[in-house]
Amino acid sequence: MQEMNKGVGIIGIGSFAPEKIVTNKDLEKVVETSDEWIVSRTGIKQRHVVETGVATSSLAALAAERALVDAGVTADEIDLIIVATATPDMLFPSTACLVQDKIKASKAAAFDLSAGCSGFAYGLVTGSQFIKTGLYKKILVIGAETLSTILDWNDRNTCVLFGDGAGAVVLGEVPVGYGILGVELGADGSGGELLKMPAGGSRIPATNESIEQRLHYLQMSGNDVFKFAVKVMGEAAIKALEHSGLSHTDVDCLIPHQANIRIIQSAAKRLKLPMEKVVINVDNYGNTSAASIPLAMDEAMKSGKLKNDDIVVLVGFGAGLTWGSCVIKWYKEDKTVEK
Repeated sequence: MQEMNKGVGIIGIGSFAPEKIVTNKDLEKVVETSDEWIVSRTGIKQRHVVETGVATSSLAALAAERALVDAGVTADEIDLIIVATATPDMLFPSTACLVQDKIKASKAAAFDLSAGCSGFAYGLVTGSQFIKTGLYKKILVIGAETLSTILDWNDRNTCVLFGDGAGAVVLGEVPVGYGILGVELGADGSGGELLKMPAGGSRIPATNESIEQRLHYLQMSGNDVFKFAVKVMGEAAIKALEHSGLSHTDVDCLIPHQANIRIIQSAAKRLKLPMEKVVINVDNYGNTSAASIPLAMDEAMKSGKLKNDDIVVLVGFGAGLTWGSCVIKWYKEDKTVEK
């Protein structure tokens, strides 16, 4: 691969969450649970949920449009759209193609990426390679989910955890030495059964029986996934820092996957970071899977928590089982344009 005299980084960012909010108190009326139980074990107080009939592509397109405005880029300048999602509008066509049409990015190639909650990190790494090789110049990477549509609202162990939302970034060239410095991606397929939606694919096609057995809903072995997450989040972040030639002492900001406050605290402890350096919004959104990290990043950017020259670590884990981490030296010009 020919080295280019430019870095690859985030030049625009945007997010979107549905207006409808479901609080823990609301869930107390649906399943046997309590606000105190949910908050003490997860840190979640509420989650955003789509109205009936609203699909993932709609959230993704709205986040993408905001990212384009923030980057000062028009839709016809986008070369590629990658949508990371576990809740596509349908098996095919790809949600990315639907987004391409919605935002009128007619020159862009488009595909979906499935890596569970690690999808956004996988998407960043994938997109950056197209720019590094010189094939493309500007790429939309979107994490978007409507997890409420695949939740069993009778299962108190899962319905309290997840929410809907989308986050998008525009990847492009940044000055050398900035942007994505190091990455760590991984997978352990032996844990695939721990977090899944069993039916709807070729293994268990939709039948009256599969619907009656409630196999079209998300299923999770919570304790096993928790143990995996606690182990892998810190390890993945440390390895990405090592690939960047950096250590935990260089980190200015950690943006972890927002699944559970205890998992986030464990990752921060492993990196020896004070919690004031950690971006947390799990209390307001719950686990939004592939949308989680870009949603949190957009909030951090808007609140002034991200500054040029900061070393920022993104890290997540998810179905697969998968994990992913990116180390970024933050550089972003203010190119917001009115549209």
